[in-house]
Amino acid sequence: MTLARAWSVALVGVQGHAVEIEADLNNGIPGLTMIGLPDAALAESRDRIKAAILNSGEQWPNQRITLALSPASMPKRGSSFDVALAAAVLAANGALPGDALVGRVLLGELGLDGRVRGVPGVLPAVLSATRFGFERFVVPVDNLAEARLVPGASVIGVASLRSLVRVLRGEDDGDEPADRQQSAQAAPPADLVDVAGQPEGRTAIEVAAAGGHHLFLLGPPGAGKTMLAERLPGILPPLSLDEALEVTAIHSVAARLPTSEPLISTPPFQDPHHNATVAAIVGGGSGIAKPGAACLAHRGVLFLDEAPQFASAVLDALRQPLEKGWVSIARAAGTAVYPSRFSLVMAANPCPCARPDKGCTCPAEKRRRYMSRLSGPLLDRVDLRVSIPRVTRAEMLAEDGRGEPSAAVASRVAVARETAAQRYAGTPWRTNNDVPPTQLRRLWPISRTATAKADEALDKGQITARGYGRILRVAWTLADLQGVGTPGAAQIGLALGYRTGFVTQTLAA
Repeated sequence: MTLARAWSVALVGVQGHAVEIEADLNNGIPGLTMIGLPDAALAESRDRIKAAILNSGEQWPNQRITLALSPASMPKRGSSFDVALAAAVLAANGALPGDALVGRVLLGELGLDGRVRGVPGVLPAVLSATRFGFERFVVPVDNLAEARLVPGASVIGVASLRSLVRVLRGEDDGDEPADRQQSAQAAPPADLVDVAGQPEGRTAIEVAAAGGHHLFLLGPPGAGKTMLAERLPGILPPLSLDEALEVTAIHSVAARLPTSEPLISTPPFQDPHHNATVAAIVGGGSGIAKPGAACLAHRGVLFLDEAPQFASAVLDALRQPLEKGWVSIARAAGTAVYPSRFSLVMAANPCPCARPDKGCTCPAEKRRRYMSRLSGPLLDRVDLRVSIPRVTRAEMLAEDGRGEPSAAVASRVAVARETAAQRYAGTPWRTNNDVPPTQLRRLWPISRTATAKADEALDKGQITARGYGRILRVAWTLADLQGVGTPGAAQIGLALGYRTGFVTQTLAA
């Protein structure tokens, strides 16, 4: 036959689009023409697929070859189309059965020697293709484990073009990844029992975990701010299957997915350096934008240590994901949308010198300028603001005075999250931080007597309307943790204290 069709997937963000690849052989001057808005990497595939086909013992057509990628109006990028392009050429030349490519999606990059290399984004590509009705897939053997995570997908892995040809001719069932040696035993997870003192900080991260709230920790160096932030993922509930696939898809697009354990089932933790750019935090790059740290922290924690040291443009770029739960990045090649619903934890010293209290010589104006790097609109989206005192020698040395382990706190967080999930059953929300304040007030009203302190603070201009809504969210989380049903004056008062930054050890206990 002189015309053959194969299927592949083009990714825009984590959304995949089915791409039909047509190969047409005609008389004329031998050569290959590719149409359908390919990028540079895809245009170079003409040389890769020719060398791979010849080095795999197959014949290259001595005819004029036209490869069309449809829909033609959508830009295509990357080398993941190589396998589908080569299969279409072989089928058009009669080297493969005519029905071998029907209803089958092919992904992978070809080496000049015919090897099939792994590519990023296989998981979201397979997920998207199943929604278009495809059930059969051929992927690089290095991506086989992640592709098999998709329910209902029949996936075959291939290590070379020779293996692909055998599979499409019905002579082989594909390749399996080689057994990898056991990796070194992982270090034990960070546990809250390691943190000395800090009852206010412990309570704050428990509240943040239970409701998915954002947290700002202010305190001197060495007080334990970083230790508390690093232990927040350990008290979050494990990801459900749908959430795990969603998180894993983002890491797959970013080529950050380990091949040994392809499914990310625990909340991720991202802690970028303070010199990170906007593109590194929210995503960017040429062509279709890649996900940044805020997207990789989806369903987990984004920790900004020494937050005032970050560029103001970087911090302000976080306002969209904090408010919307997703990041939209527009480029000439298309707009990429990545889910980005995370718990933001910021930590800061009271002043730039970061010396202990008695050693600090920073004047008040210098301290004010330092903290003013955190803009008002950003802080207005932070629910919990807690001052972390320095750790005393007695607290640091008292082994029997340490707080609860992470397992005990995680059990309370799980109960609180389940309480919220039952309350929001039948709605698109799961945690208190997900619920729009207008819907929270309308569907789950709190008595005016209980909200009196928050009402007064709003009337006096001490908090904004957004802040008022976030106080209600935190109050519901406190009520879920304490098992009191509807928040009362005590929960509203503590939520207001967290909002204004005046939470004492007595209130937090």
